[in-house]
Amino acid sequence: MYDWNDLRFFLELSRRGRLISAARKLHVDHTTVSRRIAALEDELNARLFDKSPRGYKLTDAGLRLLPFAEQMEAQSNRLYQEISGKDTRLSGTVRLAVPEALGAHIIAHNMGQFREMHPDIELELMAESRRTSLSKREADIAITLARPTTGRVIAWKLCDYRLKLYGAKAYLDRHPEISKIDDLSGHDFISYIDDLIQLPELRFLDQVIKDPHVVFRSTNVMAQYNATLDSIGLSLVHCFMADQDPRLSPVLPQDIFIDREYWLVVHEDLRHVARVDAVCRFLTQLLKDHHNRMIGYI
Repeated sequence: MYDWNDLRFFLELSRRGRLISAARKLHVDHTTVSRRIAALEDELNARLFDKSPRGYKLTDAGLRLLPFAEQMEAQSNRLYQEISGKDTRLSGTVRLAVPEALGAHIIAHNMGQFREMHPDIELELMAESRRTSLSKREADIAITLARPTTGRVIAWKLCDYRLKLYGAKAYLDRHPEISKIDDLSGHDFISYIDDLIQLPELRFLDQVIKDPHVVFRSTNVMAQYNATLDSIGLSLVHCFMADQDPRLSPVLPQDIFIDREYWLVVHEDLRHVARVDAVCRFLTQLLKDHHNRMIGYI
């Protein structure tokens, strides 16, 4: 029979991905973590991690073990609370995968509020524009641009959001006035790199501008944003980013806009893990509170 205590080491290494980080969290030496993982693998007769220069990644066996270990951890905390009569503080690490713009401009700016509510939860923010696999535990929670159609996940819509066409005031001052859509034919644009777009929801410039003259492309939203500020060209920008920046002005806002959605997705095995649930609740309320900003009403 394996030592149940070894599951603590397994869980922490699965969340941290590195021996030193897991050891620091567990207040032990990294060799202790390595030894306990090796002992658990020997007892289970299964390799639980693959090691690479990027750290430790769960194998298929590790992925199968993870939900059981999570449940045992949750039951252990619940047992302590019931028997001792003491409230256990929510703690641990939650990895959140979000679109870059939302992560940088909304979630990161509200981390102080989250920390006050849950000081012992460490939130890891993966802000990027690629698909993230919850089944492979690349993240615990994901915010996506569409409702998932496959996988053992639970999802709900967080909010709608809007993008409008913006230009830097310096750009608009030195280029011909834009009073109708046809006037855009002589202007420069900023967009994504077509063949590197993984998410179809990010293909929107061609939907509103016919044959746009794109002079700068990037997979990075902040690079597009900064290029727009530098008067390189016009760009479709999230209202929650641009509307509060006095350096940018909307162009034909009643005629040119794109509406999209944000969905919160969590693996069903983690939905009722306390720290994951706390993050889900916080994000749901946060996006509800920012509804007007997300849709460009302010």
